[in-house]
Amino acid sequence: MTDEPISQEDLVYFITASPDYLRDGICFAGRQSGLYRSDDGGNTWRFIYDSLKPQAPLPTTSIALSPNFATDKSLFAGVAGGVLRSYDGGNNWLIAELPPPPPLVVCLVESPNYSEDGTLLAGTLEDGVFCSVDRGNRWNTWNFGLLDLRILAMAISPDFINDETVFVGTETSIFRSTNGGRAWRESGFPSDLAPVISMVLSPDYQQDGTLFAGTESNGLYVSKDRGRTWNRLGQGIISPEVNAIILSPQFADNADMLILQNEALLISHDGGRSWSDWKTDKDMNQSLTAVAAPLGFGREAYLLVSQADGSIVKY
Repeated sequence: MTDEPISQEDLVYFITASPDYLRDGICFAGRQSGLYRSDDGGNTWRFIYDSLKPQAPLPTTSIALSPNFATDKSLFAGVAGGVLRSYDGGNNWLIAELPPPPPLVVCLVESPNYSEDGTLLAGTLEDGVFCSVDRGNRWNTWNFGLLDLRILAMAISPDFINDETVFVGTETSIFRSTNGGRAWRESGFPSDLAPVISMVLSPDYQQDGTLFAGTESNGLYVSKDRGRTWNRLGQGIISPEVNAIILSPQFADNADMLILQNEALLISHDGGRSWSDWKTDKDMNQSLTAVAAPLGFGREAYLLVSQADGSIVKY
């Protein structure tokens, strides 16, 4: 596999960095044409579905990297019809098909204890949630109590091994499971604010019970009581569509967070009470589609940002 130029207007769905990015510089980008990997911090990219010999574009809409990716090289990619598995960093792939009709996998999360429990959950666009407890080999539907099967966002508790908590955002609400996804209940999120298209839990969720939800047309919301009640953040500053939310790994200490909107990247250093542009010395002249913050939000940090023309830039 060689470095290849990326065709323009090859839409980027996500950018994800290795958990050990500071050392290995590895990151992945899911595109309309397939999955790409960079080994130099996002400067150059190579297509990594060669072993599948695809006869047509293979849009890749979600990814999950093992928490121990640096050693086990395990990653999972969501595509139409199933989940692709690689145990060598993306050089070779196995296909795990989901039950027909083939669903589109738009969200993937791994248990923080994946190395021990082998648990993954997949959210699909029309068929709800699927779960695997054998490292992505076999999948079963886990939709009991899930009243809306159109999954748009998913977030797993950092203390999943103890609290078994998972949230999904849908077209109509946010649903919570406290038994690892076996059963779901509607949270207190107001249905008139949905669809929910992005979601993230505090790294210290076990203690602070905090999670954030971004909506398609009603802005950004926070809950500090595990999803029971919600408050809007940045009203009048944050535009209606919040496509992605990233929290600092040290959020409990520094309250740093970033949101991606169609035309802007906004950062907050106080948990969402106040906001400013990520950078004021540069203008992005296109719509933005995805973002990653592999080095956090420090003074020397940069973002990897994709634009509507398919380019990925350091910003």
